[in-house]
Formats: sequence, structure tokens, C-alpha cells
Amino acid sequence: MFFFTPHYIKEAKQYLHGAKKFLAYKRDILSESRTHEITSLIAELRSAMGSRNREAVAKAIAALDDSIGKSLPPQKQGALRENIEVFLVAIVIAAGVKAFLVQPFRIPTGSMQPTLYGIVGFPTDAPPPNLAVRAFDFFIRGRHHFELRAKESDVVVTLNERTYLNFFTFTEIACRHSSYSVFVPRDPLMRYFRVLPGREYSTGEVIARGHMDTGDQVFVDKSAYNFAKPKAGDVFVFKTTGIQEIESGLDPAMGSQHYIKRLAGMPGQTLRINPPALTVDGKIPEQLVFQRVMSMKDGYQGYSNGGRGGPAFRYLGSPEATFTVPVNSYFALGDNSYHSRDSRDWGIVPEANVAGRGLFVYWPFSERWGFIR
Repeated sequence: MFFFTPHYIKEAKQYLHGAKKFLAYKRDILSESRTHEITSLIAELRSAMGSRNREAVAKAIAALDDSIGKSLPPQKQGALRENIEVFLVAIVIAAGVKAFLVQPFRIPTGSMQPTLYGIVGFPTDAPPPNLAVRAFDFFIRGRHHFELRAKESDVVVTLNERTYLNFFTFTEIACRHSSYSVFVPRDPLMRYFRVLPGREYSTGEVIARGHMDTGDQVFVDKSAYNFAKPKAGDVFVFKTTGIQEIESGLDPAMGSQHYIKRLAGMPGQTLRINPPALTVDGKIPEQLVFQRVMSMKDGYQGYSNGGRGGPAFRYLGSPEATFTVPVNSYFALGDNSYHSRDSRDWGIVPEANVAGRGLFVYWPFSERWGFIR
């Protein structure tokens, strides 16, 4: 597993990547002997990495670093060079923090409410408030007000989502005669505001109006599970890779996604749900996070065998049904049990898919701001 790769091997991989890029960019101006030397040193570093010999890896890195350093022309602008180096180091550190320590993640759905809030839309009849109120709501509450009217009589053809800077998500609404862009993700726009292909609008008619709560933004601790196994009750993030029931419903162009749920079942444990209670190995879990859901207070509704008014889930779909978690696997549940697609629907989470532990809600500044419980 990548989490357990030794630090010196990770460092060697970075040097190897950098050396290959340097060679590709500078090959046309390097001498043949220097090119051959760097190519040979890259091969030596690969060989040292394969043997997992720390001293050999360190020696190969030093030799490669020295050779590349001698290949660079002397720099006259020392101060400028140092400033650029500091800037580049800062970028590398930030990238390293994201890759190995913490990473921001936006809660996409309401499956963990009221512990964590996802993207929720609220249609209204009233126009958006003034600019000051809208600015306050966005920066403090993560709430975006909007109103979209038809420029002419038209019919919606397609809706395409675009995300910029991994944060700002817009939906492009293509109609037969006109097009519109709105700062709202596609699925919530369709679900809450009923903007759907084939829908007709007359000139001046409201296409969508109201506000959108953008979902809690959280930091995911990617290093925690390097040192300890996930435990029951954790809010954990995992990739959907290989979970067929999820992957089959995703856009292939988007690839695998990250989900966030509550870890409810450990390998070897047997689960059962008799609403509103969850039992693990025949007992009610003692952890406060499970007791809170079963209390049916403060917005929690207890655990369920199916969606509200919907069919029974594939697993734990009745009070009599049980499920035993296989080895190297976990069973995930949403705190918003009646409105959560989780392991009851698509099965177990492979251990290899676990990406990290939900750590901290950093925005918006609501009552949920702070460490995740």
C-alpha cells in the first residue's frame, strides 16, 4: 500500500521524476557525454530503489543531483533565483501536504446530515436579497442566492457541469435558442429546481430562483490510517474504485469518486438493523456517534431498512436480515439513514479504497464548524 512506502523511496521517486523532466527539457542543449551520464545515473537510482537499499538510494540521489547541478549554467541573478527557489519550495510543500497529510473535500450529498451537510437547494418565490446579505450568506453560511430568467421562449436541451479551481461549479444550460450559466451544480439544479431537458420556458419566466447551500467543506486526514487502522464510528473517506454498484452509475469520463460515510462495521462483525436501532454482534454499539443517530433527536431519525417510502435495501433490508463483514473490508452507513446510499445498497468498502479520516469542517462557519464528531 502506498501509505506504507518508506520515505526515502518516496523521495527517490520525486528525484527520479524531476531528473527525467530535466533530461527531456534540456536534452537539446546538453552534451552527449552529459546526457549519457544523467541517463546512467537515472538507471542506477532505479536499481537502488528496486533493491530497497537506503544507502544505495541516498548515494544515487547525491550523484544524480551533482550531475544535474553541473549541467546548469551559472546564475547571475542570485537574489532573484533564491526568491524563485523559495516560491517553488513552498509549492512543493503545499503539494506534499495535500498528497500525504490533509486534503480538502466537499460534502456532496445529505447522506450524513445532520452531522455534515451536503449540497441542498431551496426554491423560493421571493427575489434574491440585496448584495450585502448575499455576500454575508456566501462567506459565512456557504449559501448562494440566484435568479435565472428565460431571455426568450425556449426549451432546455442539455445541462453540462463545469468546475473551476476544484471549487467553483457551474452548470451550462443549453436551450434551442439560448444558453445560460448558473453557479449551481447540475444534479441539485435538476433535483431541487426541476430544470430538466425538454422543459419549456416562456420569455421572462423564472427558470430557477432560490438559494443553494454549497455543502460543508472538510479537511480529510490522509495520514491517520498510516499509523492505526480505521475504527468503528470514524467518519471516513474512500474511493469508489471497484465498487461495481456505484461505478456503473457514474459518468465514465469522471472516473472514480470519493464518498464520505460513517464506518459502522469492522471485518468479521455481524450487523443487523431493527429500526431505529443498529446492532453489532447482537449488541447495541456503545459509541456516542451511533447512540446519537438511534436517539431520534436533534434531527437524527435512527437507522432504517430502506429509504423513506422506498423499497428495502439490498443488505439489511429487514429487521431479520444480517450481514457479516468480510476480511479486509468495512461496512459504511450514512447518519441520515433514510436518505443515504451506502453499504446497505452497494455492499462493502474494500480496505484498499480507504483514503483518510474526516477531520475538520473549515467552511462554512456554521454550528458544525470544527472537528468532526
